[in-house]
Amino acid sequence: MDAELLQAGVVSKKQSAYPSGESTKGASAEQLIGKLSTVAGSGNIQAALRILTNYSGASYFLLARYDLVQEEGLNFVVSANWPFDLVRRLEVELAAAYSRTTELEKCLSLLQPKFALLPDDVDVPPGASRQYCSLMFNVGRTRLSLMLLLPDGFVLSPERLREVGLLAGYCVSLSSSKGQKTDRDFELTERELECLFWIAEGKTSDEIAMILGISRNTINNYITSVMRKTATKTRSEAIAYAVRNNLV
Repeated sequence: MDAELLQAGVVSKKQSAYPSGESTKGASAEQLIGKLSTVAGSGNIQAALRILTNYSGASYFLLARYDLVQEEGLNFVVSANWPFDLVRRLEVELAAAYSRTTELEKCLSLLQPKFALLPDDVDVPPGASRQYCSLMFNVGRTRLSLMLLLPDGFVLSPERLREVGLLAGYCVSLSSSKGQKTDRDFELTERELECLFWIAEGKTSDEIAMILGISRNTINNYITSVMRKTATKTRSEAIAYAVRNNLV
């Protein structure tokens, strides 16, 4: 994967005119990808995102499961260093934007930087502007969006942002693979996997019971067992865990 990224020119060896953090200052393409590989490969996606945030010149990052923003709560957040109140408020904006976007528009927007303004009624961190940038990308069947909060009066390079989007997908892929190796110290039964698949397809317990020909209570027992084994609290969390670990 490293070689593919380098051959594709994902990260220019020439340093950008835009500032970057100390962790990437003066780093070559090989050094940057090597550092990301080490950090993300250990399962520390937050540290990898900090490196990428510094590399882009942004101030704060938020990685979201874009296909879960319509769910109730903050289950869509994978990792973030945005203030909690700001994330909570942004949830409403993301859900509204998701409902207005067609599937074709979502596909066409992959790795295309999109700029937006935070609502006027929220407080932003000191030194940050109300403008943020979002980059959508896919990792397997999971659609994610990396949202970067910009410093006040700062302009980000679109080319650099696209590089960051590709590298973010690379890091999430590495981190997910690591999680699959270390966290799957359990075994789901065939029935539990079937139930997990159908709830990931959006089916209710009654619908799954009809599909599998067993009672609703039995379905709920299987789903409860799945959540216990995966240490998740809601069906949305179980679905997110299953997707990250290639269970469905």
